[in-house]
Amino acid sequence: MNRIIKIILSDIIRNKIVLAYTLILSILSWSSFALEDNSSKGLLTILNVILFTVPLVSILFATIYLYNSAEFIELLLSQPIKRRKIWLSLFFGLSTAMVFAFFIGAGIPLLVNSPDSIGFMMLLNGCLISIIFVALAFLSSILTRDKAKGIGLAIMIWLYFALLFDGMVLFLLFQLAEYPIENMMVGITAFSPIDLARIQILLHLDVSAMMGYTGAIFKDFFGTTAGLIVSFVLLALWAIIPFFISMRKFNKKDL
Repeated sequence: MNRIIKIILSDIIRNKIVLAYTLILSILSWSSFALEDNSSKGLLTILNVILFTVPLVSILFATIYLYNSAEFIELLLSQPIKRRKIWLSLFFGLSTAMVFAFFIGAGIPLLVNSPDSIGFMMLLNGCLISIIFVALAFLSSILTRDKAKGIGLAIMIWLYFALLFDGMVLFLLFQLAEYPIENMMVGITAFSPIDLARIQILLHLDVSAMMGYTGAIFKDFFGTTAGLIVSFVLLALWAIIPFFISMRKFNKKDL
């Protein structure tokens, strides 16, 4: 298993797309801090990168890599290796590569320019978002053999969590504005890993006052130690559940 992970990692690290992704993240992160007067403005810029760019690149690259590695996977399946080990090795290899690229590109600038709880929280959430969308890529790639459909499904997953989910929540808020649904909104955020990461980071940036009464409720729940633990457990489940669903399908799939 370790040997397969090393092979995958060495292949991905030399990939020009990953190198370009790391370079672009680095340029965006360093320039965000260099062009702004205070670090808070730079952190907000990097927040948008974490919430939109990181999940898009993670899910697209992992999906395309899995489809392009079909022959390599079939070769591994012809060896006396359990399917579970092959799928886990692919996941650990891709996740480690995307987390490493994020850490080099955005993590180091965060730790240098914001060496506090805010920078650490953004770094941790960025790594978790990378892993979550790699797991979602595994799920989208195992659902269909057609590469175009798989990539299209991956893009739709990203669009849903990055844009459509927030639109649906806003629609719900406007339609039920006369009812006290603020407490319910805390539960609704559990259905989007991007929203969970956004709320965690915004609360640590202390801009929850700009979110109104709903922001105060978020702060009362997610601002506590128990709420923070719950949010991280939910983010971990967003990585674990899609991956294990994909692994079950991979174990039963006739390749």
